Amino acid sequence: MLVANIATLTIAKAHLFAFWLLQQAAGADDAGTIGWDPIHLWKQMSWVAQVVVVVLFIMSAWSIGVMIDRWIAFSAARKQSRQFAPVVAGALREGKLDEAIRVAERNKKSHLAKVVTAGLQEFKAHGESTEIPGEQIEASKRALERAEAIVHAELKRGLGGLATIGSTAPFVGLFGTVIGILNAFKKISEQKATGLGAVAGGISEALVTTALGLFVAIPAVMMFNYFTGKVEAFDVEMDNSSSELVDYFLKRSSATTVRR
Repeated sequence: MLVANIATLTIAKAHLFAFWLLQQAAGADDAGTIGWDPIHLWKQMSWVAQVVVVVLFIMSAWSIGVMIDRWIAFSAARKQSRQFAPVVAGALREGKLDEAIRVAERNKKSHLAKVVTAGLQEFKAHGESTEIPGEQIEASKRALERAEAIVHAELKRGLGGLATIGSTAPFVGLFGTVIGILNAFKKISEQKATGLGAVAGGISEALVTTALGLFVAIPAVMMFNYFTGKVEAFDVEMDNSSSELVDYFLKRSSATTVRR
């Protein structure tokens, strides 16, 4: 992975260096014929390359939106879970199920609270029925598993799109590169010349789309890996909380059976 990232960065730098050399040569040979600012580059592109650029900007905007959304959601989940865990643990130690449920419902953005709430509500509902204790524990386990699956899906929302953008953006940029090279050869054929002035427009078009593709893909891949790691950490926390809650249910059921 590290070698691949270094290779990608090297290619990106090579494109920028080639772009600079081309700019200098074109400026010396054909001053005033090629513009290198964003507006002139856009006007010099073919309509296919312009479509590629628009698509890449849409992909970039989408990925940035997902990044911001997941960052806010994960930060809120982490913050509320840190506040929720000690409070609900204290309520459970004192045997206050209703208080623990109220605390969990007040922290709706916490991934732990969503799982614990489902388990506590199921345990309480079956505790008020005439079912045997074993069925009560099994029902609570199933409720915890369902809640974990739902929360996991919520945490991963948008990450699939982020992965898709990270993997396809370079190829979208590569498509623009091919179009730019084809346009450069077309200019050579039309003008019957091989100077930089004949191919500068097509080459600039190719380099710009390539650079944009990498610009969109690299942050998307990096943030996808980062958020995936966060989701895995949240999964471990939910599993641990579920196990601890099941242990609590077993102890509470045993104590109730002894008193009877």
